[in-house]
Amino acid sequence: MTVDRSHQGSGEPAVFGFIISPSDTDYLPFVPRAVYVGGSGTLAVLTAGGDIVILVGTLVGTILPIRVIKVFATGTTASNLVGFY
Repeated sequence: MTVDRSHQGSGEPAVFGFIISPSDTDYLPFVPRAVYVGGSGTLAVLTAGGDIVILVGTLVGTILPIRVIKVFATGTTASNLVGFY
């Protein structure tokens, strides 16, 4: 079964997911609606709006409703990250 990506409204739940590999140079392949944190720690991100934000103390199992275009390797200690879009 496939899902037509063109009909996803901005208020709809995510239907796709991908593993996030933190990188100081590479942008994410998709702009997620949310980021799942599988291992507690700090997240250093570049938001879709262009701001660098450091999220300290994110807990395992947290789903952050943020749209980011990059998760930096430098400053990120959280692990097992998944982007949902």
